[in-house]
Formats: sequence, C-alpha cells, structure tokens
Amino acid sequence: MKIGLIDVDGHHFPNLALMKISAWHKLNGDDVEWCFPFNHYDIVYQSKVFDETYSADIDWVPNADKIVKGGTGYGLTETLPDYIEHIYPDYTLYPKLTKDTAYGYLTRGCPRGCSFCIVAEKEGRRSYKVADLSEFWRGQKYIKLLDPNLLACRDHMELLEQLCTSKSYIDFTQGLDIRMTNDENIDLINRLKIKEIHFAWDNPKEDLSLYFEEYRKLAKHKPHGTFGTVYCLTNFGSTMQENLYRIYTLRDMGFDPYVMIYDKPTAPKGIKDLQRWVNNKIIFRSCKKFDEYQERSRKR
Repeated sequence: MKIGLIDVDGHHFPNLALMKISAWHKLNGDDVEWCFPFNHYDIVYQSKVFDETYSADIDWVPNADKIVKGGTGYGLTETLPDYIEHIYPDYTLYPKLTKDTAYGYLTRGCPRGCSFCIVAEKEGRRSYKVADLSEFWRGQKYIKLLDPNLLACRDHMELLEQLCTSKSYIDFTQGLDIRMTNDENIDLINRLKIKEIHFAWDNPKEDLSLYFEEYRKLAKHKPHGTFGTVYCLTNFGSTMQENLYRIYTLRDMGFDPYVMIYDKPTAPKGIKDLQRWVNNKIIFRSCKKFDEYQERSRKR
C-alpha cells in the first residue's frame, strides 16, 4: 500500500504517533511518505495535537481511499492500537529534530485532574507505567520524555534507574511534579545527566514555595544556571498579584519562571506583556520588576 502522512501542526516538534504509524507500515512492506496533495494514497493519516486556537486544520482534502484523523486536536477518543503504540518509532521522519535524540513516554496519566488540562480525561486520573526505556531508545545521546507526571507513578524509581543506566542526557519536557519530590527521588535525579528539567506552578491558590525550597537544598543540577524552568499558567483565574508572586518567588530561589497563557487570544494586554518580559531572559535579567519593564515599554 501507499501511505501518506500529514502533521497538521507542522514539523517543529516530532509527531510521535505518526512516527509509530510509519514504523508499523514500513515493517509490513508499505511505502510511506509525507502526503502530497496531488498524489493518490491507499491511506492517509492526519494527526493534530493542538486545537484550532493554536493550529488550524489543513484547507484541502487528501486524495486517498481512506483518511484517518487522530490526535487531541481532533478529539480524545482515538488511540493507537497496542501493536502500533508499542513499536519503535520511525525517527527518519524528522531527521533534523531526532538526530541522536529519542522521544517517548514511560508513563501516562496524572492524578491531579487540573481543569485546564486534558490529560486526566484522556489518559486517566492516575500515573501508570506504559513502557520501558528500551521501547523508544536505542543508545541515542539525548532522551526527551513526554510524560505528564512521571514522579506520581509508583514505578518511577525503577524508571529513573533506567534513565540513569542509559547515561544519556535527559530532558523532562512536560515538567516534574514538585509536590512528588523527596530525598530518594531527588537523589536519583541528581545522578542523571540532565539536559533540561521543568516543573510547573500552575495554581496560584496553592503555595508551592516550600516544595521548591526543599528541592533546591538537595538538587545538584543547574542547567543554564538555574535549578530548572518552572511553567507558570496565567489567564486562568489568577490575579496579576498572584502571577507576580510566583514569578518573583521562583526567580529569588534560583529557578527560571516561564509564563504560559491559557487561551492566549482572549488574554489582556497586561498578561501578554508579562509573558514577553519573563520569557525574554535578556530583558528579564536586566529589568528586575514588572512595573519597571512596563514603564520602559511606555517610554519607547
């Protein structure tokens, strides 16, 4: 068969589902390529991670006998069958992005059930092991983990040991749950070769400063000169005072805050200004207070 693939979101981050679909079809002798509008295909797989707010759908209809749409951008019900889900990904689809880099999930699900997040609805309100590292890693120098809440999984110590044994550089792309850190797992994290480490402080009503303070006392890694990047959700019921409390507190403790905006098109100008200030690290480090940044911006 002739198989066409469409990464609706673009090619800035590998689409893991398409990589696994490609691997399975190639294993079965099918021809696989990125879909061209004028070519005919037996099956076209169209994958979309983000909703219309951030990723518009394609405006043309593929020339195919069968079109399969999947990904959270289209809904939460479609999932890969196990024989595809657990196959080694086809990294040749994104040669520049996956050069000496492995991508995958060790765990799925999250017990938090945050109202702004689809993980609990899509994958369940608990964190559970879905794979060993060997399922998507074969000696690559870098490993990018996509897990929503690795430390909440009861098997996380075993999985951290696998990452230690790999001796690869680890990037926790989606963030570790600072509330689940303790002396034992921080010790294992300290043994990892860390490329990037992310946390999150999304709910301003929950003061996580003590958790971050305890982590920094034990942590040995300081990628890019800080103890890690911390996602801070804004435009979701938080006041500017609550936003600034998280940002100043994290910065003063040696973490690197990173502002995320919920439903960005509806966000007020002040929130967008806050994001520009915090996320531009040259400006953020040279201008210590948000009101100073706003004053400079007005004068320009």
